[in-house]
Amino acid sequence: MIQKIMPNVTEALRDIADGSTILISGFGGAGLPVFLLDALLEQGAKDLILASNNAGNQGVGIAKLVAAGRVRKMICSFPRQPESGAFDDLYRQGKIELELVPQGTLAERIRAGGAGIGGFFTPTGFGTDLAKGKECRQIDGIDYVFEKAIKADYALIKADKGDRWGNLVYHGTGRNFGPIMATAARCTIAQVNQVVELGQLDPENVVTPGIFVKRVVLAGGKS
Repeated sequence: MIQKIMPNVTEALRDIADGSTILISGFGGAGLPVFLLDALLEQGAKDLILASNNAGNQGVGIAKLVAAGRVRKMICSFPRQPESGAFDDLYRQGKIELELVPQGTLAERIRAGGAGIGGFFTPTGFGTDLAKGKECRQIDGIDYVFEKAIKADYALIKADKGDRWGNLVYHGTGRNFGPIMATAARCTIAQVNQVVELGQLDPENVVTPGIFVKRVVLAGGKS
């Protein structure tokens, strides 16, 4: 019997090792797997590479991991947010690396990782510091820069409902990066608001099929 519902969050995060690359869903607070991130802080993994929309804010989630010195590198679009002082200070001290990626490019790099594509050419960022050291070429008179796909060891995402096969549906804007991140990680761990019986999710409404999800953890609250 396929059973992806984990007995507790500690078991779900048991094998995340130092130096892991982790994708983290969320756009602001929507879709941010705070329950998983708090547990990751307690788990103790360090020297992490995190890829997310931002570098954390309001002192929760990613911001806690950054402040605790657990993050070696951030790959994100918005490193500075309200109350993101921990990241600002560490970056200025040279204690954390930053790979700044335009938001659309970030999403496409993750999607490419899940699709098995090595990378893609985009006009976004051409002629700026973001293109330094990257392959550039002109196609049909338009200048492009090559961006590599992003793949990860783990993805920590938040969904609204999930079943024991790992099928997921989302709540409103909480969907954001979750579906593409689930495809681009070796192991996707989903925090859900509700666990439902197999067959209760309308197949037409399932956004992330269980084939992309390894573990499901129940946590309370809307996305």
